[in-house]
Amino acid sequence: MNYPNLINSKLPNVGTTIFTIMSKLAADFNAINLSQGFPDFACNEEMLALVNKYMKAGNNQYAPMAGLIGLREILAEKTEQLYGAKYNPDTEITITAGATQAIYTAISAIVREDDEVIIFEPAYDCYQPAIEMNGGKTIYMQLQAPDYTIDWEKVKKMINHRTKMIIINTPQNPSGSVMSVADMVMLEKITKGTDIIIVSDEVYEHIIFDNQKHQSVARFPILAERSFIISSFGKTFHTTGWKIGYCVAPENLMAEFRKVHQFLVFSCNTPIQWALSEFLKQKEQYLELGNFYQKKRDHFNGLIKNSKFDLIPSAGTYFQLLSYKNLSNEKDTDYAIRLTKEYGIASIPMSVFYHEQEDNQVLRFCFAKKEETLEKAAEILNKVV
Repeated sequence: MNYPNLINSKLPNVGTTIFTIMSKLAADFNAINLSQGFPDFACNEEMLALVNKYMKAGNNQYAPMAGLIGLREILAEKTEQLYGAKYNPDTEITITAGATQAIYTAISAIVREDDEVIIFEPAYDCYQPAIEMNGGKTIYMQLQAPDYTIDWEKVKKMINHRTKMIIINTPQNPSGSVMSVADMVMLEKITKGTDIIIVSDEVYEHIIFDNQKHQSVARFPILAERSFIISSFGKTFHTTGWKIGYCVAPENLMAEFRKVHQFLVFSCNTPIQWALSEFLKQKEQYLELGNFYQKKRDHFNGLIKNSKFDLIPSAGTYFQLLSYKNLSNEKDTDYAIRLTKEYGIASIPMSVFYHEQEDNQVLRFCFAKKEETLEKAAEILNKVV
């Protein structure tokens, strides 16, 4: 059937995400899926029981627009204990339908036509479309290989009167790098005296390795005054499909955030919020998460240390980068597809996280998997020649 061309797309260059493509390819070829970032193991049974408990108790109607006050209160307590920052649960914390919604909402609340937003590449793929949907212009800053660090002098030169926002992500997906105290101090310095807003994507805040501390912008009061901080219960409690996250920000920013939030989703899953408000009292569930995933990282890396892939250190997240320069000169997209079809293991090519598809012959693998899954994956990777 022929349809009249009535639509001038707002996102003409956006198609199906690489995560959907690679997961489908993994399913089609019965491959081990280390591409999309989700655990293949169950979440905590007590957490499931709590959700069921609150469903059966009749907590199945709309939650307040900003989220259950009990959940916001315990998040305020958690943020103060971890980062020394006080946020008012009434006016400065909002529960969201996942971190991606929170990021979109923060961008929509602030960015206007022709505003410039600086993001760091390789970048998670939801930032640029949200900027573009709101009429903004994305300014790309590349992280420096091989450690994926930030050249702040270059960032400083990018800032002008049109710069409205800088989006940071620590621990960083897809690179696994983390920002330091020095990074935060530099960000504070270059934004001082401006009206630049920070969106700090901290969804992997508890998945950080080798005794490093997560440097939330909440630790830096002057920086926190201009920042939306976004986190994810899905990453923390192995429940990515529940799509529950939250945003903290000073009252003036949160007021604008909520104006958008109320018309985007209004409110989020009620029984899960009740369950989280109780489960979060078990602090070890998130305080031990870094150790939990570090064991998986170390186990996976130990299994493939004699393979022909080169390991690129992961300091946080549940992703490991592998260089295949010793194996092939193929484009990373082609190589990722071939690995899936011929060897039975799916990954994500890193070039998709760059706007100009920069290809450094690196693939991203998710190690948020059962030990048996990682062992089967390693067995395959060790055979790749």
